[in-house]
Amino acid sequence: MPSTLFTIPLWIDLVAVAIGAIQGAMFAGRFTDRRFDLLGVTIIGIIVGLGGGLLRDILLGGVPAALQSNWYLPVAASCALLGMLLQSLFNRLGPLIITLDAVTIGLFGVIGTTKALAAGLPEIPALFVGVVSAVGGSVLRDMMLNVPIAVMHVGSLYAVAALVGCGLLLGLVLLNVQITVAAIVCVLVTTVIRVLAARFGWSLPQQRALGSWPHWRRRGTIPPVRAWKRRRRMTSAPDTGATDDAGAAPSRPS
Repeated sequence: MPSTLFTIPLWIDLVAVAIGAIQGAMFAGRFTDRRFDLLGVTIIGIIVGLGGGLLRDILLGGVPAALQSNWYLPVAASCALLGMLLQSLFNRLGPLIITLDAVTIGLFGVIGTTKALAAGLPEIPALFVGVVSAVGGSVLRDMMLNVPIAVMHVGSLYAVAALVGCGLLLGLVLLNVQITVAAIVCVLVTTVIRVLAARFGWSLPQQRALGSWPHWRRRGTIPPVRAWKRRRRMTSAPDTGATDDAGAAPSRPS
């Protein structure tokens, strides 16, 4: 288990918060019919940029890191307003924003997982805290906007990328790999999965009952039970129509 937390410089953490706030403002900009004002956009940006870290620290029973510095809230608010004003520019930079967002998912997942391990949590709960830290901002965003929660529906592998990356981090830590190396591997794997999923449209299969999968239910291979009963009755019924030697049935008298 790691004896110290994986920490990053403050400016990198603030850049990650800024990217989340910009994405939150861009997402809110799609809902033109709801007429968000400046305060509404600012709140959405703060929630997306800081939501994962807030949920992480609440789960761990501590004071959120975003409330222990004067930098986080102003950066999230100002970047949210910037994302609203320059939305057309950021839309053209979509691939770059997605890539940077994937990196921040990995960073938040690493910080959340190692912080949970350092707090004494077992591996599976630490994995849960890491994933919540990575995707919590988007979940709170969708709840506030009253839209379907994106990570629970068919789409790009957002939460799955965080889950794989944090799981790999745990495996490397259990193998006594240096925490910095394990964290870099986690961020790289999370980023690659997220970017490739967004590029090629990868997603998990849609939910369905077991009997509806084609592998388990193929038409024509297994007849229904009623067909079996009808077939048995037909084969057991006596033959009432005799035939002559030529094979033709005798004609009825007029």
